[in-house]
Formats: sequence, structure tokens, C-alpha cells
Amino acid sequence: MTNSEAAKIGIVTVSDRASRGEYEDRGGPAIEDYLGEVLASNWIPVARVIPDELSTITETLIELSDQQQCCLIVTTGGTGPAKRDITPEATLAVAEKEMPGFGELMRKVSLEKVATAILSRQTAVIRGSSLIVNLPGQPKAIQECLDAVFPAIPYCIDLLEGPYLETNADRLVAFRPKKK
Repeated sequence: MTNSEAAKIGIVTVSDRASRGEYEDRGGPAIEDYLGEVLASNWIPVARVIPDELSTITETLIELSDQQQCCLIVTTGGTGPAKRDITPEATLAVAEKEMPGFGELMRKVSLEKVATAILSRQTAVIRGSSLIVNLPGQPKAIQECLDAVFPAIPYCIDLLEGPYLETNADRLVAFRPKKK
């Protein structure tokens, strides 16, 4: 990827009501706003609003990873314990590698704010050259979770041989090992 090429980032809202137009999608736009604030690199959002259906979620994640070649895919919604909350199951179904530290850290940070964060089942996985991260549905929780895990995301994408994502250092500093 040359400096002028933009990295593709998938943003997936998983919501029956939002996918039917009965409910305003606030999660997807919150993720896009966050990335716009944090990333200094050129990037293009590839957004989807889909229902809580296992086959639809898995097909969308596969399409964004394999066909669209998104280096990062961020989902919002479907991470709770309700019967229709199946985003983590769909994410694990397409995974080549699990990245449990992401979910652990997001729950830790969220538990400092609200006791019900223990009910959240966020996870992260690798599929091909894509990092897929599940986030909760509330915009405030999205920002808190991304603030916690995003410092590691650019380096993870480096390790997957993806595009070099640079952050706005005045907003968030990405971790990368010192070169010898």
C-alpha cells in the first residue's frame, strides 16, 4: 500500500431494528467518528447495518475480510446475553485465531464504569489479514472500549502485514516496539 492509498476499515452495526430502519444506528456512526478522530492515516469506511442473524453476520464478516480486504473490521451490537445477541458466535465462526486479550481489557475498562459490563461478551479474532473486534452498542461504551484497545491495533495490523495505520498522537498514541 502506498501512502496515498487508503486503508479500508469495516464498520458493522448488528441490530434487527436498525437494519429495518425502525431505530437510528448510533453505534456505526460513533465508530466512524472515533476513527476519524484517532487515525492520521488515510482510510475509507466500509459500513454495513445488518440484522442479528448468524448467517448474515458471518457472510458480512467474510465479505469485508476476504473480498473488501478491510485490515480492521469493527462490529457494534449483539454482544450481550439476550437470545438474539450472537455477534461473538458469528465472529468466532469465521476466526482463524482468537485474540482474547481484547475482550478481557474491554470488560475490565467497562467494569470500572458499570457493574453490568460483566454481561458483555466482546471478543476479537484474526481472519486472514483482518483484525475483527466486537464492541458494545452504546456510543459511550464504544469510545471507552476503543480507547482501551486501540493503542495495540495498528501494531497488530502491522503483524498481519496490513497497511501502516498512524494515529493522531495528540489524541491517542499507538504502541509499536522500538526499532533496534
